[in-house]
Amino acid sequence: MRRLPIAKQGSPYIIGLAVLLLLFGLLGWTILTILTSIATLLVINFFRDPERIIPQDPKAVLAPADGRIIFVGKVFEDRFLNKETLKISIFMSIFNVHVNRIPFSGEVESVHYQKGTFFAAHVDKASRDNEHNAVILRISGGKKIVFIQIAGLVARRIDCWVKPGERVQRGDRFGMIRFGSRLDVFVPLDSELAVNKGQGVKAGETILCYHQKNK
Repeated sequence: MRRLPIAKQGSPYIIGLAVLLLLFGLLGWTILTILTSIATLLVINFFRDPERIIPQDPKAVLAPADGRIIFVGKVFEDRFLNKETLKISIFMSIFNVHVNRIPFSGEVESVHYQKGTFFAAHVDKASRDNEHNAVILRISGGKKIVFIQIAGLVARRIDCWVKPGERVQRGDRFGMIRFGSRLDVFVPLDSELAVNKGQGVKAGETILCYHQKNK
């Protein structure tokens, strides 16, 4: 049986709006019926969860989110890795698919949730100050990849479905952020970048970088 291309987390919203739509339609309240129809379509669009074609290159680190690259560069990651890394930031608008996917196969070492503020997700201080959830992934060769779900100005709910000790595969669904947000990815410094600032990406399909530089 094929799965519906809608994240189950959207079911309460969609069902609630559908009930209101039916009620307003039966009562003949035209304006409310139109407005509720629009709201229903927008919510369905937000919670869509399409299948993706996962690249099979074992060195490929994939985008964990749909959106646009807003930062690519070398930084010192001082919270979870305490070393220089490559950082790739993806901004997700409310019109993007919001289901997040695992960027690389490995074992979840730890998960860290932190309450915080709700600055606009594209500004620099959002990475540290906003509510966020960090997943530290242990990969081959003893290296680690960190990917952080960051709430935005409108987002008020971060879902993470993986736990420490869990083995995960590249492209697996692991969570979502509701209503506009950002994903920061920190990869080893010797990774070979495959994206540029301003580029659009798709979760589970777009290759952000390669685990090791090609020789």
